[in-house]
Amino acid sequence: MTTTDRTPADLLRSALAADAGRPLVTFYDDATGERVELSVATFANWVAKTANLLQGELSAEPGDRVALLLPAHWQTAVWLLACSSVGVVADMGGDPKSADLVVSGPDTLDAARACSGSRIALALRPLGGRFPQTPDGFADYAVEVPGQGDRFAPFAPVDPEEPVLIVAGREFSGAEVVERAAADAAGLGLTGAGSRLLSGLSYDTWEGLSAGLYSPLATGGSVVLCRNLEQLGEESLAQRIESERVTATAR
Repeated sequence: MTTTDRTPADLLRSALAADAGRPLVTFYDDATGERVELSVATFANWVAKTANLLQGELSAEPGDRVALLLPAHWQTAVWLLACSSVGVVADMGGDPKSADLVVSGPDTLDAARACSGSRIALALRPLGGRFPQTPDGFADYAVEVPGQGDRFAPFAPVDPEEPVLIVAGREFSGAEVVERAAADAAGLGLTGAGSRLLSGLSYDTWEGLSAGLYSPLATGGSVVLCRNLEQLGEESLAQRIESERVTATAR
């Protein structure tokens, strides 16, 4: 984080400039055994492609609202930063009926069909795999995103004072996300570059989003994001903490 960082997208740009090769998000799904590690550069590439999909193919504009019906997952983290990059509002678990577009995981497709705008479906399969058959009424993210550009530039500057996030009914501007993420760092045990936080928290609260993405990004640290962590025994958890060189936990 630098003194000029005012939005989550700014935080990602600063992380790229500081050390593009370091790990940023290491994701585990303890129901499937999946493990994915994304460096800052790889994560930023996914963000750029997703932002281009949003702005170009889906015609999203600053101020539009995107209902994200997604769990704590590395692809959800990508969507959060992509929304910030475009200037649209990421509404975690928001009502699809009143959203401009919806992004759904495989378990919330029925609810997502209430959205009258564009609908994107994520299979949430290992390595970002696609659906065996695209759900009716949706575009498959894994089909649409690979062909998008690797660099992103917003059509209009993103105002840091405008909303970029709604979670648990509360709205946050880009500047508020950055400020709160930095303020949370000490309480989460994030002390700067090299800090590695294991989070088993869901993405449906600010605390989960802060621990699972924003605070590690703001402090030059990284996150070990664990879905279905309750299925992992204490001995296996201790082994993960050691093998992943975890310095703090939130669960």
